[in-house]
Amino acid sequence: MNKDVVAKRYGSALFQLAKEQDVVDTIEQSLRVVKGQFVGNHDLQKFLQIPTITKETKKQFIRETFASISDAVLNLLFLLIDRHRDDIVPALVDDYIERANEYRNIAEATVYSVRPLTEEETKALAELFAKKVNKETLRVTNIVDSTLLGGIKVRIGNRIYDGSLSSKLMNIQRELEINSL
Repeated sequence: MNKDVVAKRYGSALFQLAKEQDVVDTIEQSLRVVKGQFVGNHDLQKFLQIPTITKETKKQFIRETFASISDAVLNLLFLLIDRHRDDIVPALVDDYIERANEYRNIAEATVYSVRPLTEEETKALAELFAKKVNKETLRVTNIVDSTLLGGIKVRIGNRIYDGSLSSKLMNIQRELEINSL
């Protein structure tokens, strides 16, 4: 079965459990920590893929590594280890976060800028773009992109709002080319 399909099933089940127990935010925080380690720590991935290491040893290592996460997420990780599905963790986390955001009417946005945005700028962008995409709030992640000449690019889901200077210059160039024909 496709990894994405499996990840969505586990993400859906975990989200339903979190909703029933009213711990959607707690589970999300734990999952973000887990994903950070699974994506950023290649040694962890390699360790979990070694077939000669027992499941119990892997579980003990996970218990020690993620001592502060919620029990529901820890038990899910144990289940994934038992079923040799630990490779779906990043996709599972993404699915859960997407469901949680939809439930709370929140969207995730990535803002690319030449310099780090101030809190005031981030808040203003969050308010402006939340209205554009009909969401209550927007969770903004700022990425500094030195290739931009100026301005910003905002990505929300599969939509990109390009207010960068290079984009505007390209539009002017296109207009000049069309008018010169």
